[in-house]
Amino acid sequence: MDLPDLTRRQLLAGVGVGAAGTVGAVALGAFDRGSDAPTTDLDDEESRRLAERFAPVYYFDAFEEWFPTDPRPYEREVDGEPVVDGFAAFDGYTKRFREAGEPPAPTVFYRVVGYEDSSLAAVQYWWYAAFDQFSVNFHWHDWELTQVFVDRETGEPRLFVASAHSRKVPNNEFLDPDTEAVPRVLPELGSHSGGLSVNDIADQFTRNPGEGAIADVTNDVLEEVAGEIPAAYGLPRDEGFRLPYVVPELDGAPIYEDERLSAVDQEALIDERLTVRSFEELSTPPDDLPARETGRVYAFDEADAEADVDVSYDLVPTAELEHITAFTGPQLSFEFPIPEFGEDLVAGHITTTKLPWDQPRYDNPAEDISDPAHRKALADAYDAIGEPAPINRLVAAVRQVEPDGDAPEDEGVTTSEPTTESAALVESDPVAVPTFAGTVVVEDLPAGDHRLTVNGPGSAPYAERVEVAETGTTAAGVDGEVPLTPRAEAVKLEVDADGVDADLERLAVADDFGGRLYDAPLDGPDAVYVHRGGAYTTEVRDAEGTPGAFRINPGGDGDDGDDGGDRIRIDTPRTGKASLASFVADVSIESAVSVGSVTDVVVDEVGDTLEGPTDAVGTGDTGTGGGASPTPTDDDEIFESAGRQTAGVTGLVRALKAVSTAADRAAERADAGDRRAADSRLETVAEQLGIVSDRLADSRGELTAPVAAAVERRVEEARRRTDQALETQKL
Repeated sequence: MDLPDLTRRQLLAGVGVGAAGTVGAVALGAFDRGSDAPTTDLDDEESRRLAERFAPVYYFDAFEEWFPTDPRPYEREVDGEPVVDGFAAFDGYTKRFREAGEPPAPTVFYRVVGYEDSSLAAVQYWWYAAFDQFSVNFHWHDWELTQVFVDRETGEPRLFVASAHSRKVPNNEFLDPDTEAVPRVLPELGSHSGGLSVNDIADQFTRNPGEGAIADVTNDVLEEVAGEIPAAYGLPRDEGFRLPYVVPELDGAPIYEDERLSAVDQEALIDERLTVRSFEELSTPPDDLPARETGRVYAFDEADAEADVDVSYDLVPTAELEHITAFTGPQLSFEFPIPEFGEDLVAGHITTTKLPWDQPRYDNPAEDISDPAHRKALADAYDAIGEPAPINRLVAAVRQVEPDGDAPEDEGVTTSEPTTESAALVESDPVAVPTFAGTVVVEDLPAGDHRLTVNGPGSAPYAERVEVAETGTTAAGVDGEVPLTPRAEAVKLEVDADGVDADLERLAVADDFGGRLYDAPLDGPDAVYVHRGGAYTTEVRDAEGTPGAFRINPGGDGDDGDDGGDRIRIDTPRTGKASLASFVADVSIESAVSVGSVTDVVVDEVGDTLEGPTDAVGTGDTGTGGGASPTPTDDDEIFESAGRQTAGVTGLVRALKAVSTAADRAAERADAGDRRAADSRLETVAEQLGIVSDRLADSRGELTAPVAAAVERRVEEARRRTDQALETQKL
């Protein structure tokens, strides 16, 4: 399927989300929950003692290429200022790694500060990587942070904080760890985002407690959309999900082809088995990516590790780096265009990392606490920590759309948990974040109207407008679920409200079996990607709340546009009686065809039943219902006869066609402005739907279970839309 493409610099997930990247650094301070006391550096002796006492153990991925190192060998003077050059760091690190056969200069930098007039201190561990390559971003240089909040009087750790991808994604945090514990950190492959491990399974991330094992985080749970999933960024490949990586491009070519990077080749990047080289080649989400495995283990003190230590790192004060004024490198780009959704979504790309010592959390470590309950616990114990302020949170659970085995072929879908992570972009902020455990969480957004777009490899994008509350949790999607359709099965359903008299405000799409899949404000010409294996009711609502409905069956409709069957367009969608009655007519005849497809009944032949005075309701006043209208007694008798005179599937098909005919005539009278006649026909429709239900009950033995279930669902939908048509005054 050929979907429109974005340029290389318009990648949906292009906003960088490195923990210390441009977006992350700019947003620092967004979690400022109260007035915290100032901090001061502890003396060298105490700082060193605490730094060694809590020095983390790092369990890296087996495919990792960039490990903690010292950036100073790549320092250059530019315009009289000491900077670390991206080319020098990436190329020099790669060359030294290959020459030695081991990662060069293993180093972790530390800083220890104490809060004034308090026993609370924070031990910060910063480590530098020469490059960052991930699924939604990549950039020169990378700084990652792990913090231990410790009581200086008791020597006990109070809180572990491992920073996640950005300030919009909740960190991994653990309150009141074991007294003798040190942080075990699981750096995510390529991006180096920090996951925590505190339970007995040292090199794995455990999000929820299980038999004999506590959870590795104490973050609050996302009950609104995901049950008991804690709001903490984790390692998706460690939880059974897959995460494809992308190749950075520089000046129109893969970065490893740049002549300034003489030591860098394709093997210097993340293993190509984990890499997506073109979205266009992915018709479905990839399911053959290698699972996570532990590679090198880094530790300062081998006694702290519960595994064989591969590398012992040096601990160096961050003060020895603070003379560096910048980490430099040109902007990178994605290697390929990606599917577009609705409009061009322009997002920036990470180019370099920001200086740790220029970030607010460097001097006030509490600014990096993302869980309000954790800040509250410290605030209750220490006057130096301010009370948490209310936060807002946008959440959604991503689901994969697939055919429903209980539905007729091409007439029903269902949703399931994805096996591949996605990226979410809040365009109006903007910031892009990866999902974790199939869940979108974006925190600290400005209250008001936003547009959320979710995109995954091998899937068509999803987008909706969502109103984010000033405080609390806002669930996107339908009941907090956002469906993604495999690209190969995606059909673009376009709704163009231009030229419609009514002010349309909302769009919803529901499948017969999968239920509501989309329900969001309508923003001018809009579009939704649906699975071609579904049968859908599309609803619009105007400013008065009046609905209009349209029947969409991509698998049965064929080519409804100019894209070879991959696009269906609803032009000038209306609301009111005529629209609703037309929908009932369409869904009824569709049901009749479904019944005929699994029986010997020929749908066209049963139409003969409806011969008679078909214009019985069209000979009177055609105004707005104010004049006299005929009593359609003859028509009623014919419609009733159509449904009652024959039992079994033939009677069912005749009853469905009778409903369709009556609904068509109701729509005609509504279009003609005759409300009274339209309502009369709609009342006939309601009666005939009762007959359809009776005939369906009698015919179940002659129908397949999927067809019977489909007809039953459609009849219920037709009944609901008929009631709406009778209730509304709008024609």
